[in-house]
Amino acid sequence: MRWGDASVVFSRSGLFGVVMDVRVDVARLTAELETLAGFSDTELPAVTRVVFSEKDRQARAWLKGICEEAGLRTRTDAIGNFFARWVGIDASAPAVGTGSHTDAIPHSGKFDGTVGVLGGLEAIRALQRAGFRPRRSIELLMFTSEEPTRFGIGCLGSRLLSGATPLERIAELRDKEGKSVDENRDAAGFSGELGSVKLPTGYYEAFVELHIEQGPLLEREGIPVGIVTAIAAPAALRITLEGEGGHAGAVLMPQRRDALCAAAELALFVEAAAKNSGSADSVATTGILRVHPGAINSVPSRCEMEIDVRDTKLEVRDAMVDAIGHGAKEIGAGRKVGVTVEMINADPPATCDARIIDAAKGAAKEMGIVPKMMVSRAYHDSLFMARICPTAMLFIPCRNGVSHRPDEFAKADDIGRGVELLARTMAALAS
Repeated sequence: MRWGDASVVFSRSGLFGVVMDVRVDVARLTAELETLAGFSDTELPAVTRVVFSEKDRQARAWLKGICEEAGLRTRTDAIGNFFARWVGIDASAPAVGTGSHTDAIPHSGKFDGTVGVLGGLEAIRALQRAGFRPRRSIELLMFTSEEPTRFGIGCLGSRLLSGATPLERIAELRDKEGKSVDENRDAAGFSGELGSVKLPTGYYEAFVELHIEQGPLLEREGIPVGIVTAIAAPAALRITLEGEGGHAGAVLMPQRRDALCAAAELALFVEAAAKNSGSADSVATTGILRVHPGAINSVPSRCEMEIDVRDTKLEVRDAMVDAIGHGAKEIGAGRKVGVTVEMINADPPATCDARIIDAAKGAAKEMGIVPKMMVSRAYHDSLFMARICPTAMLFIPCRNGVSHRPDEFAKADDIGRGVELLARTMAALAS
């Protein structure tokens, strides 16, 4: 039995005895993913679509058009979060939400985030074609600026929707040109008070995000879908090491206070902190290293490091952060290098909702597939949605686990299967 051909009887979902033939138009969805990828500041297969850029605005206009073609009621809030609602029988009831993001880091791929947005739209269309009538409204949400490319902080739209980040912190953000969030959004045509973005209590009954795994496990194990049970969250550190510069030929080794050597030692310490945490979900990365003055014949006098630390358990993540801070001080003292540790950002991990997980398991069973229960080591807008409503995620395989690169790829059949699972899960939740 092929996954796209079977009618399904839902159980334990409010759809007892209702046979529903959910058919995903994979060809149309694939064509739409290609069209969206074409809104890019780099030539395909590389995709570059930074939030509030001209290509981002063009992509938004196109998305609004195809959502309205599907009969969805659309709106956009003050930060640019885009909502497209299929109004349910009880329009006043909290809605079931789905969605992801369409902004793309420079030279990335065409599936990150976009599968969740266009796949969410196709899931709604598939339910419409099946003759399903939701009691609760089903709403597609395209989040603004999930990627940190412009402002150095990710999930800007969902942070504001959930109230997770104070408005004062948002006001401090600047892009590389020194322009504020307000300046950028005004130029892109989004107005209104940012405080109005926060969703009212009880706005969503549930939220489900479909996404490529961005890891190799599903493909490696030959499992078609994953149901996410927890979402890791990063703590971001900036560590500045102040040594003493000088001529590379004149400063003898016993007198050196080389900031880069201290930074190299600390980078290895960061790696060891994750390996020795006792948790399989721990990861720690030194992603940025700035060296001053950056000349081959000059002893480095200052280094700035930016470090990403993650785990699905807050206490484990924070223990790694503390260890790295102490380790930096010890390395600095040993090398007579000054050390300053600054916390850039720290968000708590999220646990996915058991009721949504059960609905997804039931839908997978009716489709004849066995999902993998797994954690998300990447973080997503769902991390912040989990603060205000029951939330879960669905994963599909991506080739070799590659993401954020032009060769990022997901098979059409895998995408279609994930969309059908999303559709059936939302139908259960909206009934």
